Amino acid sequence: MTGTWIAVLATAAGCYALKLAGLTVPQRVLASPRARRFAELVPVALLAGLTAVEVLGRGQALAIDPARLAGLGAAVLALTLRAPFLVVILAAAGTAAALRAVGVG
Repeated sequence: MTGTWIAVLATAAGCYALKLAGLTVPQRVLASPRARRFAELVPVALLAGLTAVEVLGRGQALAIDPARLAGLGAAVLALTLRAPFLVVILAAAGTAAALRAVGVG
């Protein structure tokens, strides 16, 4: 078995263990306001971090790409207008693609 498969199996086992741990947490712990607030804010922070890395990163370097930034701006605008998720994705991708087609970024 190669190192890659060992890593895949270890990651799968870790994900399963994490899921199982979440299911075995006592209800009194989940009912606390602190745990509820943590569960509400962590996904927002993780998605914001992922968005920042994908929009502003290229490999190991910081890269300001106007097409990506414009796509993010289009997505924010669509979200502000309460557009459906598919419209948000299409607005972001379409904006970035159109700018790249005209040579921006």
